[in-house]
Amino acid sequence: MKPLTEQELHNLAMNIVGEKLQLMGYEFLAVNSKLKRHPQFVLYKKGERTVFVLVKATSNLHEPNSYDTIWMETFKAHAIKNNARVWYAGVGIANAESVEMPVFKDKPYYVAFEDFERILD
Repeated sequence: MKPLTEQELHNLAMNIVGEKLQLMGYEFLAVNSKLKRHPQFVLYKKGERTVFVLVKATSNLHEPNSYDTIWMETFKAHAIKNNARVWYAGVGIANAESVEMPVFKDKPYYVAFEDFERILD
């Protein structure tokens, strides 16, 4: 069994978040799935301002929404210049057998993602 790479975990988190955004009725203007490239999603919905969504996969199921606040201030400034809102999606992903083990391809895993943290709305 081969554990998922950091990029594969990120892609899994992107898929989880992307499905929720589609259910919320958003259209994707841009999608960037490369690690450490932000935002991951640029969204459009008629009558609303653009939304930048930042996605982070983490093994922390209890607090998946933790992020670097100093870096977030820099990103908020970028969003303000673009008249955009900023949502953060921390997605906790862990092995279903033991959170101490890595997540493996084609094996059960837990997901901790309820909703978006609205950083700038």
